[in-house]
Amino acid sequence: MPEIRQRPATTGHRPIEAGGGIEAHWHDRHQIVYAGRGVLSVTTDAGSWVVPATRAIWVPAGTIHQHRAYGETTLHTVGLEQNPLGLKAPSALVVSPLLRELILTYTSDEDESAERRRLHAVLLDQLRRSPQRPTYLPTPRDARLVAVCDMLRDDPADARTLTDLGRLVGASERTLSRLCKADLGMTFPQWRTQLRLHEALRLLAEGESVTRVAHQTGWASASAFIDTFRRAFGHTPGSRRA
Repeated sequence: MPEIRQRPATTGHRPIEAGGGIEAHWHDRHQIVYAGRGVLSVTTDAGSWVVPATRAIWVPAGTIHQHRAYGETTLHTVGLEQNPLGLKAPSALVVSPLLRELILTYTSDEDESAERRRLHAVLLDQLRRSPQRPTYLPTPRDARLVAVCDMLRDDPADARTLTDLGRLVGASERTLSRLCKADLGMTFPQWRTQLRLHEALRLLAEGESVTRVAHQTGWASASAFIDTFRRAFGHTPGSRRA
């Protein structure tokens, strides 16, 4: 197993090619991770987040994580001594237009001017006001649930019921429902919707059309996909691509 290194929780920005990323590492400071362009995934042992430009990921100090880019991505990171959110676990945060501009501006240089210190203070204020959004896809632990989730990861459009999938792994629908709550902290339909949204973000970043993405990720129609996407991320998939 490769060594998991500590990396400095730097403040700055860098381009990442499509499919590129940063392997598993950890920081001794907290970090805000944001994709100003493209789509970024952040993965920990507990699960993964896939986020467009309307979301950022809070990564607490000491959390082992890795990044992956979908589409040409610009990664912006803000290292913080403070924990303005009081969060001990990673979380997805809503990035308002103001917070976006603050992150982009703050990560554009590294001078220690009085102006930049004031900018840092405003950035912390906006982070405190930023609501969390459930874009998290937790990783199951029970072997039967792992098998079910792996089948859906292989084909997010798979429309089989939990009862149908349970027959393949030797577990009843009731048992799997209980495991979803215990292992994943959500219902099976909620987990499947999150999986489909994550896959949709990846496909959109790779240039697929909205209609094709809706079909590949299991929605009954493009309009149903657009409605779910807008409720999850605050904008339509077409505007995200633009």
